[in-house]
Amino acid sequence: MAKVLRLISSIFGAERAHSFSIMMLRIADRIPLAKWFLRKIYATEDKALEREVFGIHFRNPIGLAAGYDRNGEVYQPLSALGFGFIEIGTVTPRPQQGNPKPRIFALPDDCAILNRIGLASKGFEEVLKNVRKEHKGIVLGCNIGKNSVTPPEEAPMDYLRVFRNLYQYIDYFAVNVSYNTTHKQYVPRTRESIMNILEPLFDFRRGQNQYRPILLKISPDLTNEEIDLMTDIMVDTPLDGIIATNATTHPKGLTTPQEVLRKNGAGAVSGSPLTERAIEVVRRVYERCNGTYPIIGVGGLMTGEDVKRMMEAGATLVQVYTGFVYNGAGFAGDLCKSLLAPKEVAEEQVTDSTPQTNNQ
Repeated sequence: MAKVLRLISSIFGAERAHSFSIMMLRIADRIPLAKWFLRKIYATEDKALEREVFGIHFRNPIGLAAGYDRNGEVYQPLSALGFGFIEIGTVTPRPQQGNPKPRIFALPDDCAILNRIGLASKGFEEVLKNVRKEHKGIVLGCNIGKNSVTPPEEAPMDYLRVFRNLYQYIDYFAVNVSYNTTHKQYVPRTRESIMNILEPLFDFRRGQNQYRPILLKISPDLTNEEIDLMTDIMVDTPLDGIIATNATTHPKGLTTPQEVLRKNGAGAVSGSPLTERAIEVVRRVYERCNGTYPIIGVGGLMTGEDVKRMMEAGATLVQVYTGFVYNGAGFAGDLCKSLLAPKEVAEEQVTDSTPQTNNQ
């Protein structure tokens, strides 16, 4: 499947390849026993992989990051591929198109993706139709954000509107305050701006019979002082954890020619160029909170060794995105196998993340 998607990407573009993968997953979702077969083929099941985090049972610690299933359309077949949890979104209150196409570009020389899609969302009402379906046994997270046209002073109401309407159907929420390519001018960095968003969510949760964990998703492009501030907010408030990190708008060490980058336009880069910074941010958060809060580590996890390093840095769970795109349907299962294998064996598994450039 990965080779097919790379071929489609080379001919029609990365976004159409993504749309094709979503279409195939939709088909699988409708075929009787298809999800059962996918799980038998791709998933790795073992008691040793199970985790209990913020009161939720996870089959394994490998999750799919927000951005792949933006509107909660195919989380069930994605779960069947062996992911321990799926995070949908980013979900905004009202539908919005995001930036003009083309807006997703593969950077095969760097095992990376350049994304300037922005926050394309069908809005919470459309997402609500999808997540109302029975999804017993699937841990479903939801990444929430504001509409790009919403002024900063009204942002808290946008977050609350999505949170309130999806609350009973979602297992945990990720409050997206990280960089994105739609409204880069709105990046809340102060304690006051973050608390203005979080406090209405905490207030609403206190009045509910069910408890839904709330996590803060932060950017790798924050300064170390800003990362410390985000961690301190987690420690000082009812936040349940941090997701670190998102894609970076300041990638370092790219081998992709500058003329290609200029042609594609400004955006956020995910994949291998992000690995070291993402691990660094997770380690800083872990040390700042003395390892007392759950951290979901995400960013540049392309191999089993990357996942192990992220967990050694302090991540309780991890999420992948670009690694899944490059490595294909069996990626989550292979990462789980690498976690189960002895160290010397694990280093040999899930290591060939470099795509065949002649298929790009």
